[in-house]
Amino acid sequence: MALVLVVDDDRSVRHMLTQTLESINYEVATAETAEQALVLVAERQPDVVLLDIMLPGRSGLDVLRDIQSIDRRLPVIFVTADSGSSTAIEAMQLGAYDYVSKPLDLPQLNRLVESAIDSRRLMSVPVALSVDSSGEQTGKLFVGRSPEILDVFKSIGRVAAQDVPVLIRGESGTGKELVAQALYQHSHRRGAPFMAINCAALPDTLLESELFGHEKGAFTGADRRRIGKFEQCHGGTIFLDEVGDMAPIVQGKVLRLLQDQRFERVGGNETIGTDVRVITATNRPLEEMVESKAFRADLLYRLNGMTIFLPPVRQRREDVPLLLKYFLSRALQSLNKTHIEGMSPECLEILMSYSWPGNVREMQSVVQQAVLNAIGPIIIPEFLPREVTRNRSAEPVSVQAKPTPAAPTPTEGSASPEDSPTSTIADLGQFVDEQLKSNPKELYNSVIERVERYLFTRVLQETNGNQSQAAEILGVTRGKIRDRIATFNISMERKVRSDLETGE
Repeated sequence: MALVLVVDDDRSVRHMLTQTLESINYEVATAETAEQALVLVAERQPDVVLLDIMLPGRSGLDVLRDIQSIDRRLPVIFVTADSGSSTAIEAMQLGAYDYVSKPLDLPQLNRLVESAIDSRRLMSVPVALSVDSSGEQTGKLFVGRSPEILDVFKSIGRVAAQDVPVLIRGESGTGKELVAQALYQHSHRRGAPFMAINCAALPDTLLESELFGHEKGAFTGADRRRIGKFEQCHGGTIFLDEVGDMAPIVQGKVLRLLQDQRFERVGGNETIGTDVRVITATNRPLEEMVESKAFRADLLYRLNGMTIFLPPVRQRREDVPLLLKYFLSRALQSLNKTHIEGMSPECLEILMSYSWPGNVREMQSVVQQAVLNAIGPIIIPEFLPREVTRNRSAEPVSVQAKPTPAAPTPTEGSASPEDSPTSTIADLGQFVDEQLKSNPKELYNSVIERVERYLFTRVLQETNGNQSQAAEILGVTRGKIRDRIATFNISMERKVRSDLETGE
């Protein structure tokens, strides 16, 4: 039985919280001073603490610091009459699990305590993904050991030292600029400038001026000469990202530059020579764009001195733990969250099964959000962004409530168990009428069990067995879902189709 420690100098509050928590089968210990609370934390090791901010002689915020020095994993929920924003912000900054104000919404508080206990349980298991404390990962441009990413490394090694254009292709967020930087750093131009331009981020006229510069008076607002990136980057490397979004007029000028390293500024007649290596990247189908006349075929041939294909995360699954560890180490360093030890097994399982449509860029964002949300030293599923847990990919699951053994005919003073665990709510009235004839004394529990059995089974069927999504729909914790699966003996069986069924 989980133990909840209630710390409040108000006797009536301690009594009220004790009653409501014991009614949902929690053991409760109470303390009215900070000193008593710290002794109980050390001796009895509670699963969650409900802590008043205003205690005799001490602030609850100071008590929280002391509790964390005893047990960093222990969730602390502040319960207080002070609803000021500054107090709430400070409490959360110190690592409180949550903050509720009086008068209390007891059903909501009960759900919060249950969620905190579930978090405590998840934090008590060994981490599945630890933090890299050596600092070796944080300086790497690339992370991965899969055959797909090794092919990328080999391609970079083959072409980096050669002064030829390189076209990097891959989905958005796969790290194409990292490839460009690696090509630059392993080339003989690494001591010269490196400049990156996103062609999709600038209007056509502005992109032309940005790349080639302009003369004074070339267009409205051109009150002075501007030196473009190709001129500034003489001797170095220029990276044109999203090159498929380049306007036809700019495509023509880039083609000429690739052919003879010469160009004119916008509005100028002077031919300027330069020496730059051009690396480009795109996630667009350039061959189809050539067929539709949206992209010049001759430019595509010039850009494609060599093509490097960067695989999406879903095609390099074995690299996901390494990538997560890398981004976690970076996030902890940049956000100064040195107390975090790693990720729980359940959290890693969710992230491993996620499809990562935004690739490594999305992964970096997800890990950073999880670190910001983290309370305690272990990152658990609760701290992940909703879109990750909500859209968790899973194999089809057959969900059904297993029949329970037949029960004897109800006698006076007892309520019959439900006749069919998969029966619908439509016959609930008939069930109640039948029970009333037997003069039951625990009809409430029987009806609630019948409703819960149907509800949990039906929602798990709807979510295809995804417990995180079912918990969100029902507004309960994953611990409650697991408990009801065990209580009602709900079968979670994966569907397996034979060749005969698929017609193969």
